[in-house]
Amino acid sequence: MPQRRFFQSGGLSRNLLAHMEESANRNPTSATAQNAFYQALLRANMPAIIIERYHSGRFAANPAATEAYQKALTMLTQNGSQGLQGEDINQTVKNLPGDLTPTQIQAVTQALAARSRGGNLAVSKSGQATGAKDGPLHVVVDETIGGSVFRWVKFLLWFILVTYLSLVVVTMLIDALSVLKRPGGKVDSEVKAEHQKTRFSDVHGADEAKEELQEMVEFLRNPEKFSHLGGKLPKGILLVGPPGTGKTLLARAVAGEAGVPFFYMSGSEFDEVYVGVGAKRVRDLFAAAKSKSPAIVFIDELDAIGGRRSSRDAAYVKQTLNQLLTELDGFDQSSSVIIIGATNFPELLDKALTRPGRFDRHVVVDLPDVRGRLAILKYHSKKIKSGKDVDLQAIALGTSGLSGAELENIVNQAAIHASKSKASFVRKEDFDWAKDRVIMGAERKTMVISAEEKEMTAYHEAGHALVSLLTKGSGSNLYKVTVLPRAHSLGHTASLPEMDKYSYTIGNYLARIDMCLGGKLAEEIVYGVNQVTGGASSDLQMATAVAFDMVASLGMSSKLGNMEYRSRYDTLSSETKARVESEVQRTLNEAYERARKLLTDHRKELDLLAKALVEYETLNKEEVEKVIRGESLPNRIAVPKGPMTIPSSAKPPAPGELSPPTTGESDGRPAPPPVPPAPGGLAPTKVSQEDSNGEADS
Repeated sequence: MPQRRFFQSGGLSRNLLAHMEESANRNPTSATAQNAFYQALLRANMPAIIIERYHSGRFAANPAATEAYQKALTMLTQNGSQGLQGEDINQTVKNLPGDLTPTQIQAVTQALAARSRGGNLAVSKSGQATGAKDGPLHVVVDETIGGSVFRWVKFLLWFILVTYLSLVVVTMLIDALSVLKRPGGKVDSEVKAEHQKTRFSDVHGADEAKEELQEMVEFLRNPEKFSHLGGKLPKGILLVGPPGTGKTLLARAVAGEAGVPFFYMSGSEFDEVYVGVGAKRVRDLFAAAKSKSPAIVFIDELDAIGGRRSSRDAAYVKQTLNQLLTELDGFDQSSSVIIIGATNFPELLDKALTRPGRFDRHVVVDLPDVRGRLAILKYHSKKIKSGKDVDLQAIALGTSGLSGAELENIVNQAAIHASKSKASFVRKEDFDWAKDRVIMGAERKTMVISAEEKEMTAYHEAGHALVSLLTKGSGSNLYKVTVLPRAHSLGHTASLPEMDKYSYTIGNYLARIDMCLGGKLAEEIVYGVNQVTGGASSDLQMATAVAFDMVASLGMSSKLGNMEYRSRYDTLSSETKARVESEVQRTLNEAYERARKLLTDHRKELDLLAKALVEYETLNKEEVEKVIRGESLPNRIAVPKGPMTIPSSAKPPAPGELSPPTTGESDGRPAPPPVPPAPGGLAPTKVSQEDSNGEADS
């Protein structure tokens, strides 16, 4: 007997619905009674009961009842869009007949859920969806545009949030592993030991330095050999010398010969903007070296952190140096750790750093002599294919004052030049080209120079070359003179020392001043005082620097006596400064008169040399000597130019009268900025170079 229901509806009376249900239940075979009850349920908005009774199969059905069933399905979906929540949907599904297939129940549930989200739901009324037990329910969900936009916006927001969180996690992992942005963090690469393969056989041109460092190798190999008698080796070794002489290579060779770990850091790597970072890195470096002793700690550019302290230094700079001093005192020789430092400016180091017990042994790594240069050239020439005409000994003799790095550059540039010309081996002319490039600079082939300017440059360089060639006691030989633009100059005159010279006399310095003034005087003699170009400014700077050092630093003035003025020049009285400047002026005036007389007496040779420079552009010493003797150069091909007109002699300035300084740019060559003289004396050990722009290197 069907159970009686209790209905709650706002459209019909509860008693009426109950009465109609009893009537339909008493007449299950009457389709009319069933249809009347279905219509009442439709008006009461109770489609679930219709679906349940229709699918039970216990009640008769006719076309009208089937149509009521279809309307109930439609109403059921519409009720979902009018506020059906999760509980309402579940209750509706529970009220469905129990003999529905799982597929049908799932379709109705999805349809109700989609409708509750704002979609449109349609139930197929085709012949297949008749409402029978085995008949499928065809449900079509049509989502609204607003619902689709909302779904995609929600997806994008979740995607952005997940991506952002992933990036945050990855960044935190990177920071935790490398600690790149955390002050005082430990980076493995800063204290990582290296195993060197360099040996003393790879170092050339520094035999004395290798001998001094050999005992360090013996100490690292056999410490007991030095300690059984109570002796102690230095804690720190300071390598001092010009750039490119092989200080870093020597330190690596010591570690390679001893077979110990090698810790390398540059002085600039210790300090950062954070206070305390440099001090902690010093501690980490020494702690890592002690843990792997015996070991070598090499600090390059030591002056970056070991400079003289002053009250104006930043706090972190003081902390770094103080920590370095403390670490040098905090271990003894028994730890088998050798500290090697390198610097180009030992005079800038703090005295506390170079006292006994710290960096107390200084090893000078100076520029190589002729035998050292030959050994360096032979070592690097093994890596290239050299021709039989290459004379490395002649190159070594002609490169006095060059460092090992510059000699290596000559060999490398020669190999590159030969490769560009597609040669099968490196020839002599390739080495000559490379040597000229290193000594005089690169050629500026694209620069366009007028004939008049080239002629003035030729006379300027001819004046330098003629004074250098005819002045006795200059201590250097003319190497090459050219009017081709090189580097920052319109022309170039290069002189090489006669031999490895380390002591210079007053005559050498005066000859140097004469040669500096030769270019300007040649222009005055040929073109007149008012036509001197601005290229002579650096010549005057170099001549003045040499004369000032002679007077103020070297005691080479009879009037001022054997006294040094340069180091305290700013504290001198005005009278003393005037006397110093007067002596410098006298020295320059005397040199000016000597160079003027020499060029005036050899005016014919000056014209011949200038004409040859215009014609051939570049001449070496032998060719210059032939030209001034009036001989021809049959082996040279002249540059196709128009005939040169030798200017008539201009009246030179009166004796003792130094021409006024030039400030204009009459020949189109701007005067270069002033270059202060190099500190620490005058004795030039590198190649002497003069050019038409007045740039000279010593």
